[in-house]
Amino acid sequence: MKRITVKKALFPLCALFVLPLTAQAVNFSGYYRLGIGGNTKGGTQSCFQLPGAPTKYRLGNECEQWSELAWDHDIALADGSTLSGMVMGGFYNPIGHKPKFKDSNEHGGGFSRIQQMFVEWKNAAVLNGGNFWVGRRYYKRNDIHMTDLYYWNQSATGFGFDEVPIGDLRYSYVFSRKDNQNQDPYVTRHDFNVDGFKTNPGGEVQLGVSYLQEAGGSDKHGGWSVAVQHKQEGFLGGNYNTFALQYGEGPGTGLGYTGDSNLDKENKSWRMVEYFDWQTTERFGGQFQLVYQKDVRPDGDNSRWLSFGVRPVYAFTETFKLSAEIGHDQIKATDGTRKLTKFSIAPTWSPGGPGFWARPEFRIYYTYATWNEAAQRAATEMNPDSALSETGAFGTDRHGGNFGVQVEYWWK
Repeated sequence: MKRITVKKALFPLCALFVLPLTAQAVNFSGYYRLGIGGNTKGGTQSCFQLPGAPTKYRLGNECEQWSELAWDHDIALADGSTLSGMVMGGFYNPIGHKPKFKDSNEHGGGFSRIQQMFVEWKNAAVLNGGNFWVGRRYYKRNDIHMTDLYYWNQSATGFGFDEVPIGDLRYSYVFSRKDNQNQDPYVTRHDFNVDGFKTNPGGEVQLGVSYLQEAGGSDKHGGWSVAVQHKQEGFLGGNYNTFALQYGEGPGTGLGYTGDSNLDKENKSWRMVEYFDWQTTERFGGQFQLVYQKDVRPDGDNSRWLSFGVRPVYAFTETFKLSAEIGHDQIKATDGTRKLTKFSIAPTWSPGGPGFWARPEFRIYYTYATWNEAAQRAATEMNPDSALSETGAFGTDRHGGNFGVQVEYWWK
């Protein structure tokens, strides 16, 4: 039944693609990271992530194969607007498992999924040059690359009015029912954004509010969250310096996503995000992040998460770089303060050039991590298969290492 449903869902988008293709060809874009690795105990690579932390530092610390392949097509209309459509598939498989990229009975197996499938009307006169879309799409994904922290993410299955200009500001609205793969139950969510508040040369403030309606069923609650973000262009010769503040209540404590609908308004979360890229010379670039989050829970399960790290990249030639990364996570919880520090070094062949963002990259890496007793105790209880657990790859040790090779590439 699932296959029939997906095929039916594809019909409208396929119909779009068979319209005047002579106007513009179908574009093919994508991303992949593929690799293989092991650990210093002789087994398969086992990655380091602090129990309770939503992300980990990525360099030399990714235990999966991941690929996204997308096809899109634009059709220019007589009034100057554009009708476009996109289909994107996502393919996941953990290291150490057969590369099936599909659901299986194998513990921890992979999957394939339609990540995006939407139609968009761009530069619509009725919207004063704004856009309208409907479907499943990546939308306003604010993330930190070195940890893949999508701290403010409005990707969803629904519809939206995008970047509608009124005066000097740009307004957006999204109605959605599902904003992440594992969301259960579905929650009706409304996202409002206003962009374009100029603060200084190259600086802009963005505001956003999310309202989450009460889900069906007993003991379910509604919630809300708010985000304020300042982006500064041209910081240290790089792209942007970004500073964001977020607050949420109830299911709004998911901040960038829909949180637990069982939480009422007495459950609150705050988050501060600071990160920036730099490219001070053609051959020296990198990224820095600092994140602090405080969760208040009436049941006493309060926590404070602090994460900071840096990834400097120096190119010795036009095609050879040396990448390094050090990151520290700690969570102050009721069972003690958990700590994890991770370091990676990766000689890198970069045929795309010497810059921090240049791809493809082919890396050989070594990663070392150390963690404390509280982190090991929490990992043993919460995720016995994890690297930090007493029953994980490194046993009762509170340190370990991984090594391997990886290629990463994205293209448009």
